Amino acid sequence: MTTIYDIARRAGVSATTVSKVLNGYPDVSQKTREKVQRITRELGYQPNAAARGLVTRRSMSIGVFFQDDARMGFRHPFLHDIVASFQDVVGESGYDLLFFSRTTPPNAPQGFEARARHRGVDGLFLLGIPRTSPGLPSLVRSRIPIVSVDLDLFGPRASWLSSDNVGGARLAVEHLAAMGHTKIGFVGDRYGTKPGQDRALGYHMAMQELGLTFRSEWVAEGDFMEESGEEAMHRILEAREWPTAVFFASDMMAIGAMKALRQRGLEPGRDISLVGFDDVAIARLVTPSLTTIRQNTRAMGEEAARELLDLMQNPNRPPRVITIPVELVSRDSVARIGG
Repeated sequence: MTTIYDIARRAGVSATTVSKVLNGYPDVSQKTREKVQRITRELGYQPNAAARGLVTRRSMSIGVFFQDDARMGFRHPFLHDIVASFQDVVGESGYDLLFFSRTTPPNAPQGFEARARHRGVDGLFLLGIPRTSPGLPSLVRSRIPIVSVDLDLFGPRASWLSSDNVGGARLAVEHLAAMGHTKIGFVGDRYGTKPGQDRALGYHMAMQELGLTFRSEWVAEGDFMEESGEEAMHRILEAREWPTAVFFASDMMAIGAMKALRQRGLEPGRDISLVGFDDVAIARLVTPSLTTIRQNTRAMGEEAARELLDLMQNPNRPPRVITIPVELVSRDSVARIGG
């Protein structure tokens, strides 16, 4: 049976250093860490998780809470990509993920904090969770290390991460204006989610800065999913005068809007231009291909993982608010007006 002493001899380091690498301690150089991890894989070493937990008082597991209803959960490609890259990073440090379901047996502990403590996880990763979810305030006060995505939790050990939603919305409107559009609508969740609010804010800021006229009948609510984009586009088309372009706070809503336009005998990207947000895989496959604001989901997952590992390993370190840059991806769903 392979032991940490075998790994230490092969790597040319002490057994203490090997133990630090396997248990995720930060005070080991990246070069040494990678060497020890590579040799550990080559030798097929499998640490005894129960024994390691008794020594380190760690379970080497991270709890994941995510919105898993029929529309907004793990099926959404944006969330899936973030979790995948998050898992890659924490897995390299020896952590497993424990996914909490929203549906629990009658005798199971309820609430985020109670369930996390019942399972003994070392930290929590939250994504797709509504801001109004019961139990979030007590969870933030619990001092369990937490990193959330697109959920503005503030607490002694709670960091949160998001894309530059305000800046991305401004990029979308500025691009439409540069293509000659002055009549620009917006569809998004302006009240329920932090990303929805920030993208609405960026839209309004850009409209004001560019001197473009805001028309309330060109703005509609949507919940990031395809059906709501279709419904919102129908509502906008009920206006006496139509916008020449609409910025959607998600790609899926923009794709739903394409259906609504075709039902009215209109051609997306020609009669009304569309810009989305996310750059999910289908955005480049639909016709016309969707101009969008690309979120770097890999960077979001990796940075969230590094932040949570650091919070878990350094209990006195203050939390952070992390913003990941976005970029405009220009495709075929925006037509140039006036030349």
